[in-house]
Amino acid sequence: MITRAEFKTIAHNGIWKQNTSIVQILGLCPLLAVTTNAVNGIMLSLATIIVMAMSNVAVAALRNFIPHEIRIPVFILIVAALVTVVDLLFNANLHELYLVLGIFIPLIVTNCIVLARVESFAAKNPPLQSTFDGIFMGVGMLWTLALLGALRELIGSGTLLGGIDMVFSGLQPIQLLPESYPGFLLAMLPPGAFILLGCMIAWKNWMDARAAERNRRKPPAPVEALGCH
Repeated sequence: MITRAEFKTIAHNGIWKQNTSIVQILGLCPLLAVTTNAVNGIMLSLATIIVMAMSNVAVAALRNFIPHEIRIPVFILIVAALVTVVDLLFNANLHELYLVLGIFIPLIVTNCIVLARVESFAAKNPPLQSTFDGIFMGVGMLWTLALLGALRELIGSGTLLGGIDMVFSGLQPIQLLPESYPGFLLAMLPPGAFILLGCMIAWKNWMDARAAERNRRKPPAPVEALGCH
């Protein structure tokens, strides 16, 4: 079983405190290449969440049976098998999106986010906690890639949710800026992604600094007077 405190800690670490994209700065290859729009970032993150959750629970369940000396090859084998399943599912059900994401779905096998959580958490904790760790680490990746993709898409072309028709046929992107908007090419290129990612990191650091300052200024809890009886 997992306690409420453990659940809150795992969720907070994955979504905010140890966010893989803006704190640990892992997985920069898909972060910069795929997030030309929000849909690409969301769908790649969902694929990663599935792989992380399933690989974490598999490793946690087998951790006492895997010799320490060969744990890394075994971890990679487990992750590779799960990525192959996800890759085939994308190819079968979301073929147009699969062609857009290209090599980045198979590259989840070598994504340091997945291997880092398998090694640092799943190999040392029970299956339930490891499953939630994989899910929330993936959720942290999802919201950062979705936000970065949305910012790049909005600044670069003036739209939002471009490519949504590849996931839900019949839906169209949202035109937020006038159709006469010429676009800003830099936002759609990797250097623009670097700049926007730096802004997101600075924003998170500012939010953390504000929270720390509020906690510092918070008056201490009153201490009940001790009496002798």
